[in-house]
Amino acid sequence: MLELVTAGGWLMLPILLCSVAALAICVERLVTLNPKKISPPHLLALVWRQLKNNELDAQKLRTLRTSSSLGEILAAGLGNAHHGRDVMKESIEEAAAHVVHRLERYLNPLGTIAAVTPLLGLLGTVVGMIKVFTEIMAQGTGNASALAGGISEALVTTAAGLAVAIPSLIMHRYFVGRIDSIVIDLEQQTIKLVDALHNDAAATAKEESGV
Repeated sequence: MLELVTAGGWLMLPILLCSVAALAICVERLVTLNPKKISPPHLLALVWRQLKNNELDAQKLRTLRTSSSLGEILAAGLGNAHHGRDVMKESIEEAAAHVVHRLERYLNPLGTIAAVTPLLGLLGTVVGMIKVFTEIMAQGTGNASALAGGISEALVTTAAGLAVAIPSLIMHRYFVGRIDSIVIDLEQQTIKLVDALHNDAAATAKEESGV
């Protein structure tokens, strides 16, 4: 392994750094983008039960806000529920934008690594071939070891760049898909709360007015 790195020349260093960064991002995102932690399955039912029983006080609302991403969005909406449906939806959308921004953290660097590492490999190929042709011009084709060194550098960097770029691109696409599914679930959960809360409020108002 060390021989391959050495054969690839100095361009192997940024490629290796990119591989370490990509691996760290993938591990961090796999841990962070856990749907059950972001959107706990029974959280909405618990919140609705607390609302119906008038148990959702300020302390529980603060606890809800810090419990999960879904809890943060629901707490933002519930904090402005008394201002009407439109204000509640705006508060939810603003909180959701912050949540989505956190979910997408580090994806741009991962995508950049997937795009840059093949170019670094290509640059290594060009550098290696330049060395080959320089050696040919200086000594002809008789020095086989020098020619082999330049060709080796050209091939190793290309292979290394692709070896980092391909899994990085796959994981980037995977995380984008996971985030999309999480966001859809968050939207469905919050829409259920908004509809249930305001439909219930409208029904209560009708009963009190005797209609």
